[in-house]
Amino acid sequence: MRDETIARNYAEALFELAERHEGVEAYGTGIEMVARLIDENDDFRRFLQTPRIAVAQKKTVVRKVFGEVLPAKLVNFLLITLDKRRQRLLRVIAREYMGLMDQHFNRVHVEVTLARQFDGKSMEEMEERLTAALGKTAIPHVRIKPDILGGAIFRTGDTIYDGSLRRRLDGMRRRLLKANLPRMGEV
Repeated sequence: MRDETIARNYAEALFELAERHEGVEAYGTGIEMVARLIDENDDFRRFLQTPRIAVAQKKTVVRKVFGEVLPAKLVNFLLITLDKRRQRLLRVIAREYMGLMDQHFNRVHVEVTLARQFDGKSMEEMEERLTAALGKTAIPHVRIKPDILGGAIFRTGDTIYDGSLRRRLDGMRRRLLKANLPRMGEV
């Protein structure tokens, strides 16, 4: 089985567990915290992944570190990943879990590229329009890229809506070149 498939199966099992215990968001916050810790702390990542340290020792540390912070069932889930030697997949499991959570709450993440930062009111209006257009609660992830000149580019999944001024100007230039208009000095 591919790692993504295995991670998806683990994420689905964790999500079902979270639903049964009414903790979908709490589990999401918890698994994301674990993934972030693995990403940001090389020592912790190496500790979890090294075969030189016994699983029992790893489990003791995980209980100490997360026992008071995370829901008990989520800590047990982490211990199972250690038993099954799947701890290297925790970041992928967290990403898959977040995707399941987005489906559950009817949310969609949208990458938004703007030429300049919008003010708060404009951002709210854009969020509302995206939500209405997509039929799901839009969660925009904004980045500023001045070279698009104006307008905006929206990307969700494999779909891109390019409303940038640069794209429109490039399109106009191509149409003018196709039109074979006489150039200055040729008339």
